[in-house]
Amino acid sequence: MSVKGTLIPIGGNEDKGNGENERYTLEYIQRGILARVVRESGGIDAHIIVIPTASSIPVEVSENYLSAFQKLGCKNVKIMDIRSREEAENPEFLNLMKEANCVMFSGGDQSKIVKYIGGTTLNQIIKEKYENEEFVIAGTSAGAMCMSEEMITGGGVQEAFTKGAVNMGKGMGYIPNFIIDSHFIRRGRFGRLAEAVARFPMKIGIGLAEDTGMVIKNRNNCEVIGSGMVILFDPRRLIHNNRDVVPEGSPMSITNLKTHILANGDKLDIKEKRVHISPIHLEMTDVETL
Repeated sequence: MSVKGTLIPIGGNEDKGNGENERYTLEYIQRGILARVVRESGGIDAHIIVIPTASSIPVEVSENYLSAFQKLGCKNVKIMDIRSREEAENPEFLNLMKEANCVMFSGGDQSKIVKYIGGTTLNQIIKEKYENEEFVIAGTSAGAMCMSEEMITGGGVQEAFTKGAVNMGKGMGYIPNFIIDSHFIRRGRFGRLAEAVARFPMKIGIGLAEDTGMVIKNRNNCEVIGSGMVILFDPRRLIHNNRDVVPEGSPMSITNLKTHILANGDKLDIKEKRVHISPIHLEMTDVETL
């Protein structure tokens, strides 16, 4: 189904302009991921709602985002800290969301977002705006992982790629054809995303490095943004996948898992099954993903 809105999943630790070294100067943040969120939302006058529901320190997280968006010149940023399904039905919150141009989910525990907001009137408004308006849904870390239909809820790297090492649950369902993982490089999450796509072999795995994200238009056209890399696991033409036949806790094997490593400016077209390499990296013709 065609949608008018934009998804921006982020791998975590996006620059907020609050560090002491030159990487965190105002000039840098104005070229960074949050600046792109603002532009996609309509500019500094856009109505942006930050939802820190996933976080265990919502006040600190909220203050960081208010400060970051203020540095970018934004004038209409509101915090919506939802801690129960009843709060997600608050008429004041519903009216704020109806007027919003962007919602930004913070990091933390992605299951809290689904628990308190999934299936509520508030989420219905978000989905309707995403489908029918030029509305932005952004999320970092847990806020990115919750966007998918099949969501990673946990799993350690020590048991990576043994059956059952990754825990899965239902996400918010904003995008049906991806499974998203965050902090992908720093926390060594290759194994758990590989098991996730072995379990759901028609879903593309998206591993987002920190301070790295994707701008996804029409659930299809994806552009990499930020300072790191995105790892794509495409399992749609696996030759061998023994997940269904090995017992829990046993090592798994799959073959023909296609992997792509993309950086800022690279693009992915799901419908056409093509990766487009940015000309700023090297001169190269388009590369088919399948």
